[in-house]
Amino acid sequence: MTTRWGITIPLEGVPLPEQRSVIEQMPDLGYTDAWSAEANGTDAFTPLALASVWAPRLRLGTAIVPAYTRGPATLAMSAATMAAAAPGRFSLGIGTSSNVIVERWNSIPFEEPYKKVRDTVRFLRTALTGQKVKADYDTFSVKGFTLGAVPEQAPPLLVAALRPGMLKLAGREGDGAIINWLSAEDVRQVTPYVRQSGEDKEVVARVFAIPDTDADTAREIGRWAISAYLNVPVYRAFHEWLGREELNPMWKAWDEGDRKGALAAIPDSVVDDLIVHGPAEYCRERIRAYMSNGVTTPVIAPIGPPSQDPAAVVRALASGD
Repeated sequence: MTTRWGITIPLEGVPLPEQRSVIEQMPDLGYTDAWSAEANGTDAFTPLALASVWAPRLRLGTAIVPAYTRGPATLAMSAATMAAAAPGRFSLGIGTSSNVIVERWNSIPFEEPYKKVRDTVRFLRTALTGQKVKADYDTFSVKGFTLGAVPEQAPPLLVAALRPGMLKLAGREGDGAIINWLSAEDVRQVTPYVRQSGEDKEVVARVFAIPDTDADTAREIGRWAISAYLNVPVYRAFHEWLGREELNPMWKAWDEGDRKGALAAIPDSVVDDLIVHGPAEYCRERIRAYMSNGVTTPVIAPIGPPSQDPAAVVRALASGD
């Protein structure tokens, strides 16, 4: 596969309309991809629609859109619209998201996540070709939907995956997987499950990075991020499966309601494994380690201090290729 180098958009700390000049420069800096996320900030599609015009050489993708928070037909329409706006340059990444986003924030039952993603992939495979869909899936039914604006080229469908069941699904029924919150070394444990169905399967990895920041500051930021994410049940189960026993004290304190204790219990070694930080050149080396271990598309997610200039971070982490 072509060597890829991605980054997350929109950038934090800059109003979306003001990001045009930075995004326009990304291809010349060596970036091949821009991927959006969707939690409690921007939606996943609007930043990509802007980037499709601002930087028409970039490949675009969602990492991810929750399978629960849009109806099947609405999701198909959104994906088809982006695929038409960026022909051959858009990939749709979907996943379960988490109980926090789905249940707490969107008031939707977080039930049968594996089946929900599987059913959504199967529906999209058919719907994006323009065929009429009349089917009863395990988790939803569609009664006679036909996509009215079929894209010239259907987008690849990638599945966000953590543990073996979903990783195998990503390889078997998707075009690849999107992985998240793992070290470069963890990639070796994860990617073989995806590629059981073919060595050509794409693996997109979100890599959190804090370049050109002193270690104490970077680790403080990293601890807050780890505490916020890895106590969510799906991520906790993932790291238990990976064998990251060093997080047991954090999980114990969290379960006991001791949030400060949980934060303090995160070892430096875990932060250093999961958050790329240090001089920019070192960060780029660590990102390339993800690729050496099986990732085809690293997608950098800068999470530096608010004082850091996002445009400078983009330049610092550019591949330069």
